[in-house]
Amino acid sequence: MLPPLKTVRSGLRRTTEALATELVQPGSSMPEWSELEWQLASAAAAAHGVSPLLCKFSRWRNPKWTLFLASQREHVEHRHRRIAALLERIDVDARVAGLAIVPLKGSALHALEIYAPGERPMADIDLLVCESDAERAGKLLQDLGYVESFVAWKHRVFKPATGQPAAGLGEHRDTPVNIELHTRIQERLPVSAVDITGRIYPRQPRPGLNSYPSTGALMNHLLLHAAGNICNRSLRLLHLHDIALLSARMSASDWNILWDEHASESPWWALPPLRLVARYYKNAVPETVFARMERDCPALLRTISRHQTLTQVSCSDLWLHALAGIEWSRSFREVGRYVRNRVRPPGETIKERDDMVRTQFWLHGQSWVRQNQGRRILALLTRPVPRMDTLYVVRAALESPALR
Repeated sequence: MLPPLKTVRSGLRRTTEALATELVQPGSSMPEWSELEWQLASAAAAAHGVSPLLCKFSRWRNPKWTLFLASQREHVEHRHRRIAALLERIDVDARVAGLAIVPLKGSALHALEIYAPGERPMADIDLLVCESDAERAGKLLQDLGYVESFVAWKHRVFKPATGQPAAGLGEHRDTPVNIELHTRIQERLPVSAVDITGRIYPRQPRPGLNSYPSTGALMNHLLLHAAGNICNRSLRLLHLHDIALLSARMSASDWNILWDEHASESPWWALPPLRLVARYYKNAVPETVFARMERDCPALLRTISRHQTLTQVSCSDLWLHALAGIEWSRSFREVGRYVRNRVRPPGETIKERDDMVRTQFWLHGQSWVRQNQGRRILALLTRPVPRMDTLYVVRAALESPALR
């Protein structure tokens, strides 16, 4: 049995904000939390991907908390070795096949040694190939023992032909390593796509694994990815940590790529994630960058982003929002498209939802995701509806023998 959802919601908010403070400025006095609050803190740490980092930095010495963090770091380090070995195989096979592939986000951050093995979890491997190489890249993955699981609007998802996800809280060494194959780097904010592929794919690609063209290009991708997650209320503290650590390595010229002369539009979407970084990581972002972005960002989004917290734009906010992300619309036409899509989802959205229900075990048996859109809208407008992903991780924390 879950505690009252209002209790869970307030506990998640309190513990999430405390974890963010402890990660950035370790050494605060240990919170006087109840057993439930420590369980919710463990759920939040797992959901935000920062358990291994807190193992390294947090000075709180609650015995169950300490053991949980140490266990998570061990699982992540073991999983990292599996991912590194898989990337080496992909590199060798891609060289033989004459395929140029760019490992994205977490893989790139590890390659730059921004993180040590065991510090940063990776749910899967993201790979970018050019459109003309997509089928050959899919064949390469199939030869490695992968099968295509489903196709989303942003990528194709491949999973190992054998193996099942490990149920439980947080990372597990035996969880299969999925691969997401991209031909474009883009996000819908909230209905129109922002595409930055031209800044991410190398100018002169070579067979095998390729790096991002520059540190600024990697930052560009991290910021757009974070923007998409803020828009969808699924940001993680790990995303902010990635940006803060990479920012420390950047010069003024590295930031300039966001305003590259070849870009189709200004990086209006980068202000909200950078403001959240600055909220928790003081002086992580140069003031000159903010000055330029203030001019690019639409007025409503600029105003709302001044006051947002990590909890409000992440799964730590327990309730679903009927119009989540509408403030990212840049015109009345986009607002209209957004509302129409919410009332009557396009076929692509319905298919993606069905694929999620079929492939994500944390959604199995959940009646909410199978309700028709009319019932879903009515529920959202008349009562608080909890997020299924958040409830899953909260239940896992409450049922974990190690945290009882």
